[in-house]
Amino acid sequence: MTEAAELPPAPEEARDVFGECFPEAVRYGELLADVGVTRGLIGPREVPRLWERHLLNCAVLSEVVPEGVTVCDVGSGAGLPGIPLALTRPDLRITLLEPLLRRTNFLREVVELLGLEHVTVVRGRAEEVLGKLPPVHVVTARAVAPLDRLAGWGVPLLRPYGEMLLLKGDTAEEELKHARAALSKLGVVDTSVLHVGEGIVDPLSTVVRVEVGESPGGVRFAAKRAKAARKAPRRRP
Repeated sequence: MTEAAELPPAPEEARDVFGECFPEAVRYGELLADVGVTRGLIGPREVPRLWERHLLNCAVLSEVVPEGVTVCDVGSGAGLPGIPLALTRPDLRITLLEPLLRRTNFLREVVELLGLEHVTVVRGRAEEVLGKLPPVHVVTARAVAPLDRLAGWGVPLLRPYGEMLLLKGDTAEEELKHARAALSKLGVVDTSVLHVGEGIVDPLSTVVRVEVGESPGGVRFAAKRAKAARKAPRRRP
């Protein structure tokens, strides 16, 4: 079994970012460094950089999330970016969507322990909950899948004029370029690459914004494709 490590001291910027929820952010970081490692949710090498690379990197996404909206964090994993976003933005209603049981168990424990009443944990894949969860204003994700595949999962979950806000790395521009044809089929009307976290994280966090319009055509196309995929027989290995 992998041994847990100790969460490093928080940088001063963390107090400003998390504000009144700074103690909860510390507790969440401690959980990631402890049971998050022993349960295999994060690698032990990530513990020394939990604040800069994970907690703050995700928290600054709040800079581009509109006020008072509903959010679905697809493939939430250990709660990144959903939990840091929830700690910085109590005005949001956030659903953490994760298919793996051990991860959803961890997420439920975190939500209960931190008292995050505006956060709900749902076990499942995006294509499985389509039509079961109400459409949301914003879909978030981090390190889940390539952009074209991720949009195929996330766009059908959006309301008209909704948007995906996806934390990506240095190849965001190139990934967006290769995904344009797929995004167009999904009814995406605009895309952009944003950089957030000025004065908080270095390098800045890169966010790919994917916006849909009023027309539900692309959403219907993706929904039909997801439904067909659910019905298709799975090959045994």
